[in-house]
Amino acid sequence: MAKLSITKIFTFEAAHLLKGYDGLCANIHGHSYRLEVSVFSPALNLNEGFLHSNENDPKNGMLFDFSELKKLVNQAIIEPFDHSLILNRNIGRELSEILQKNSLRVVHVPYQPTSENLLLDFADRLQKVLPQGISLKKLRLYETATSYTDYESES
Repeated sequence: MAKLSITKIFTFEAAHLLKGYDGLCANIHGHSYRLEVSVFSPALNLNEGFLHSNENDPKNGMLFDFSELKKLVNQAIIEPFDHSLILNRNIGRELSEILQKNSLRVVHVPYQPTSENLLLDFADRLQKVLPQGISLKKLRLYETATSYTDYESES
């Protein structure tokens, strides 16, 4: 059976710090993140090697509309995290309060904000909002131009 997926690429800017880390990343620093989101449908209707649905359906021939994927990812991930400081909610309360009083964006997460943990969080957020029949296949998060973390669905 053919395996077909679509991928959309997103970028966002964010800062974080890694409390207790034994290197420079223990300091507040930022990244230009690149997020690749791939989805698939386990119940593809392939007819003669092509994707078909109702001929009158405006989405005929599409696994999932790129614009709908963009909307979901923007709402679940990009809007909350873009141009923010990501902090483990168990640290930095004093710093966080000062920043928020000055209208600066702080996102509190229940984990050390490494690229690995961010990606697991993003996968969870997306799995909750994808419509029935569409599944997350893979996420790739570039923290730098040459360093990335992959998440692949077990499905």
